[in-house]
Order: sequence, then structure tokens, then C-alpha cells
Amino acid sequence: MKQTITEIFASLQPSTILDILVVAYIVYKILGFIRDSRAQQLVKGLLVLGVAYAAADFLQLHLLLWILKGAWTVGIIAIIIIFQPELRRGLERMGRGGLLNGHIGKLDKGNAKRVTDEFVEAIDMFSETRTGALIVIEREVSLGDIAETGTIVDAEVSAEMLGNIFYKGAPLHAGAVIIRDGRIFAAGCVLPLTASLELSKDLGTRHRAAIGITENSDAVTLIVSEENGVISVARGGRLKRFLDTKELEKLLLNLFIDRSDEDKSLMGWVHKILGRKEDAE
Repeated sequence: MKQTITEIFASLQPSTILDILVVAYIVYKILGFIRDSRAQQLVKGLLVLGVAYAAADFLQLHLLLWILKGAWTVGIIAIIIIFQPELRRGLERMGRGGLLNGHIGKLDKGNAKRVTDEFVEAIDMFSETRTGALIVIEREVSLGDIAETGTIVDAEVSAEMLGNIFYKGAPLHAGAVIIRDGRIFAAGCVLPLTASLELSKDLGTRHRAAIGITENSDAVTLIVSEENGVISVARGGRLKRFLDTKELEKLLLNLFIDRSDEDKSLMGWVHKILGRKEDAE
């Protein structure tokens, strides 16, 4: 048996190994996509159908086999329609190289820290005063079409500016703010609502809009509840509630800091050390 296995491995060509690795990588990414989306329940349903099909084939239940074959055909079309947002997001990630690297950074450390501090101050104030707020941070997928539904602002991020926008009774307070490149790009914007039936009925339009925009893009959305002041974040079609200021600060720094600066400084330090060694030699 050992000899047989050895012979099998010895007969493998480099192209075969490459083929196996590529397929394994694709399967790994598909499983990751399923895990991070609403498709988990769909996969369970497909597994049940698969088991039912195998059982019907083994028992020669011809009528049931015919029905299951039709269900598979209709099911493929249904998957494309129902999971259109997830498929679109996955293709967008492929188009921008997101399958190979997830690096997103737009600000240097100084600006990232300043913008983060302003956000934390504003959102903490909104939470204490129970001021409803909806802030969408644009990443790689452009939200220009969403910005057109509101008013272009193009201003620096500050707690005072955000406070003025979301002040109850202000003209733009009911809509969303779009953040682009660390600046307030637009305000009073209308977001698409999620069609998910899994959300709690306690969540209102603001939370449904926050989830909806993250189902159709790679944006990250911050929400402050007007009813109870709870701070939440939505990303990838999922909602995380009850954030504190520390978690919020960490999240924003990870979004805004341009890690390439750290890479450059590290490489510069390495070159400097190597240069000193060469001089010493």
C-alpha cells in the first residue's frame, strides 16, 4: 500500500499539483464567502436536497427524482436572484483584487488618529443624548450614486460638524452621512433597506438601512439608536450592537490607518540596519 501511494505521488506532474492547489484555494474562498454571508442556510438546504436525491435514486423513486431535478433547475435561478447582493459583492472583491489582499488604508497615522478622535467624541455624545445617527464609511466600492441622493458637503470630519448634521430638526438629520477619504463627503443620503427577515423586529429603519448598504458594498456603517443610544456597526450585511468607545476607536483606526506607511518605515529601518552593517564591514 505504501508503495502504491509513493508511486501515485511520484507520478504527479507539476501542472497537476498546481491544478489541485488552485481548486483548493477556490473552494477555501467559496467556503469563506458562504460563512460570511446569508448563504449558510442555503447550503444546508442544498445538502438536504442532495441527500434526498441520492436516496430517491437508490430506491428508484422516479417521480420524486423528476421533482428534485426540476427543483435543482429552478433553485439555481432562485439563488442568483435571492443572493444577488452577495454575488455582486463577491465579484467586486475579485475585480479589485480582494481575494488576494484585503488591504484598505487611506490616511496617514496623524490624520487617522484625528479623524477617529472626532468620530468617537461625536458618537459618544450622540449615545449620551440619544441622538440618532447613521454614518457610512466608503471603502473601495464607490458610493457616488448614494451620495447623489443627498447633499454634497465635502468638509473635514469634526464632532461639531457631525453634531450640526444630526441635530434633531436639522434639514439633513434624517439621512445618512457618507465618509470618503476621511472627509464628510455627503449628508442627508437615502440608503437601500435590507430585505433580510432574520433581523429583530425591534430594529427600525435606520438599522435596516445600515445593513442594506453593507449588503450592496464593502462599506462600514456606524449607527446610534435614537431610542436607547446604543452604538452599533454594520459590515458585510451583519450587525454588531452594544459597542463601547474603546471598540469603536479600534475599529475606526483599523479602517483609516494606511498600513503601507508602516511597511515603508519598516523597510527603511531594515535598509538602514543593513547599510550600517555594510559600512562596518
